[in-house]
This record gives sequence, C-alpha cells and structure tokens, in this order.
Amino acid sequence: QVQLVESGGGLVQAGGSLTLSCTASGSGFGYNLPHWYHRPPGEQREWVAKMSTSGEILYHASVKGRFTMSMDNAKVTTYLQMNRLEPEDTGVYYCYTASFGWGQGTQVTVSS
Repeated sequence: QVQLVESGGGLVQAGGSLTLSCTASGSGFGYNLPHWYHRPPGEQREWVAKMSTSGEILYHASVKGRFTMSMDNAKVTTYLQMNRLEPEDTGVYYCYTASFGWGQGTQVTVSS
C-alpha cells in the first residue's frame, strides 16, 4: 500500500528555516496536485499551499512570501520550504493528494 510520509519537522527558533518533504512510500508511484496543510495546536487543519489544476501554486496569506512549495521531476516527493518561521507556524504539517490521501504529519515547533 502506498502512503504519504512527511519528514523534516523539528524545533527551530523564530526567524529560522525548515524544509519539509512528503514522499510516496511505494516505489513507482507518483502524484499530482499536492497540498500542504497546517494544524495549529488546538485548531482545525487549514491549507497553507496547494497546486491548482493549471499548475499554479497558491499560498495562504499567512505564509505567502515565506513558504515555497515545490515538487521533484518524478512527482514522488513534494517539498515545503519554510523561511522566517514564526511561533504561529507551530503545529503539525500534513501533505495531501487525491491519489494517496493524507500523510501522518510532521511536527514543527517554532520557539520565540
């Protein structure tokens, strides 16, 4: 069975950077239209970056200019580069695709 696996989370001080990755665990499987979601502590999961059907990458206003979403050529791994992190960015980050559903999430903690 193919699963999406997020990695790259951790503890970082405000102003720092992290790069998250989301990889399909099964060999030979790719996907399109990846989405990244953020679930702050005690709050609902909300999208932060997503790819439209036109190929355009959309960003939530709270992360625009700080986060960058990308994908490898094989469409096996999606990345979320996070710069100038803020304490409000703390929470669990998930990737999602229609092909494979949700990953298990990776924890990001930004200290002030």
